[in-house]
Amino acid sequence: MYESFFTQLNSEVLASLINNARSHVCYAAPGIQMKPAQALIDLAERMGPELITVFLDVDENVIRMGYGQVEAIEALQKAGIRVEHIAGLRNGLIVADGKGFSYTPTALFLEREAESYEALNAMRLTSDQAADAMARLSPASKAIALAQADTTEKKQAIESAASETTPVPLDKSTLSDISTKLKAAPPARFDVARQVRVFQPHFQYVELSLTGAAIQRHKLTIPKAIQNIGNRQELEGRLKTTFDLIDKNATVSSKGLDKELRDIRENLTRSLGKKHGRIIRKATLPRLEARLSDLREKIEEHQKTIEKDLEATLSRSMSLVVDYYLPIVLKDPPDELYGLFGDPTKDNIQAWLANKLSKAFPTPDELVNNINLEVNYKDVTFETLNRDDFLESIKLAYPGVDWDKTYREFRAAGEVTDPQSKRTEG
Repeated sequence: MYESFFTQLNSEVLASLINNARSHVCYAAPGIQMKPAQALIDLAERMGPELITVFLDVDENVIRMGYGQVEAIEALQKAGIRVEHIAGLRNGLIVADGKGFSYTPTALFLEREAESYEALNAMRLTSDQAADAMARLSPASKAIALAQADTTEKKQAIESAASETTPVPLDKSTLSDISTKLKAAPPARFDVARQVRVFQPHFQYVELSLTGAAIQRHKLTIPKAIQNIGNRQELEGRLKTTFDLIDKNATVSSKGLDKELRDIRENLTRSLGKKHGRIIRKATLPRLEARLSDLREKIEEHQKTIEKDLEATLSRSMSLVVDYYLPIVLKDPPDELYGLFGDPTKDNIQAWLANKLSKAFPTPDELVNNINLEVNYKDVTFETLNRDDFLESIKLAYPGVDWDKTYREFRAAGEVTDPQSKRTEG
């Protein structure tokens, strides 16, 4: 495989290249996994660390992206292998005994390491290209390339190459600080993060609700001082111990808004059952936002309309209650009325009823300002995706989509074959 121009490099292959080295190794990449790091440590024990050069972007975000493990860097330092830091390094370079490859390292947060030529992420370098890369990488790797050059022409070419990076020795305190931060807030399990991302482009959970709009459902609790007077007859089915503030057919009713939101919910989202809630295809989100924008405009119009009519509507409702109780109180006035007015008149009783009810009635502003369209989005979670009924729920909600294929990708995204990676990811 090492003779192919395009090839695949993963931690296993990198470790094999390092294990087979006899004279020198140059490793440069954003980070390093434990398997190639252990191979470097074993090599240092066989031939000493002097001819091993390691360049990494030693950064917290690099570790969180899954380019490498902080434990691997700590192990290299403990073994006496010099590690230098190159900020922003994202390409990979491995040169072992003059055999070199330029490659794209795998960020485990995004995808698992490929196996069996699943992906070609590396290009083989000629011996001259490998030496030139080492010469331009750092003075230390340039010195090794010079020592390995077997002709005057090669030595001259290496000497003329100028370094294009600025490696700095790795400060132990920097690595310790990164390690502390990672322990305080550990990276996401990479296999889990990959699995969740398989479904994230497809849908989100969504909750839609219209709160405070159903003014016609507001009920007034009749004050106890009034409830206890006379018989508890009903006023056309509206009067019990509570009273419907507004007739259900009044112009301030929100039935139209409720129906529109219900239509939006039913047409653009799907229910996965009580355990999962409702979901929406991400491709449908622009349509949903447009429909919700229209609904918000209608809500504003509704608020303006009912603000004009609500005061009169509430006034009529209060008059109905006052008119209902007035003859009852006239027939049997409570002691409170005698205490207030001596011998209460009809006007006194009307004023007393209105006063008692006004304390229980809401104001038009209180009702109008409580109308809100609430929209809450939530991303899928690993726990949800792993429920036994998840796939079947998705199939029922969207029968025209091949979710089996997506679910296979979901399972494959979580595969971990490297025991060292398993410890990191799990």
